[in-house]
Amino acid sequence: MSNFSETRSLFADHDDVVAVPALPKGRTPSYMRDHRKRLRERFMTGGAVAMPDYELLELILFRAIPRQDVKPLARDLLDRFGDFNRVLSAPLSQLTEVKGVGHAVVVELKVVEAAAHRLARAKVMQRHVVSSWQALLDYCHTVMAHRDTEQFRILYLDTKNVLIADEEQARGTVDHVPVYPREVVKRALELNATSIILVHNHPSGDPTPSQADIDMTHQIDDAARALGITVHDHLIIGKSCELSFRSQGLMC
Repeated sequence: MSNFSETRSLFADHDDVVAVPALPKGRTPSYMRDHRKRLRERFMTGGAVAMPDYELLELILFRAIPRQDVKPLARDLLDRFGDFNRVLSAPLSQLTEVKGVGHAVVVELKVVEAAAHRLARAKVMQRHVVSSWQALLDYCHTVMAHRDTEQFRILYLDTKNVLIADEEQARGTVDHVPVYPREVVKRALELNATSIILVHNHPSGDPTPSQADIDMTHQIDDAARALGITVHDHLIIGKSCELSFRSQGLMC
């Protein structure tokens, strides 16, 4: 009698189970190899646009889990965090709470996240801010839009409005981040920056500024003006859009 084991089929519904021949330890079932090959070919032919989030996650998980059906884990991650971007940017402590996520999976996800951040950053560093404004917004969304706590960044510019430094100044809670105007201005002087752009995110997804946001911006602007440093703008990054203090008339 043949020896059979129960394994989830990649071509069945999520909860369906089918019987497949048991394989020697270390061997990958042929149907799984074929599935992985087809996904990779589709990605190379049509790119990421043609693939749903769970299939993109599968492509990443293939490397971390070489001999297992990773579709259920991809779906579990999306169910927990909401979308592809939020899976990549999820804190390590939360990722490891998902059954099936071990060290190898975390490493693969965080490598992809780091690569995305580095690529987006390369498109704005040492570039004129005005001519690369959309790339700058894209970068801010990439590194900040999907965080679950507030982060405050400062973009430092030279006399030609070229971005010379991008630094995280502080991290906070889900609705507050401590910012000290004196430290902001001090760092600008250290870098010989003549102007700055303030950026922070709202984990709620709504970029509408609070009164505390407005007050803090005016405090930094006053401190900067006293030393000849211009605050060009303050951007609040939401999940799918951003708000500019300058465009909204919230800065002098």
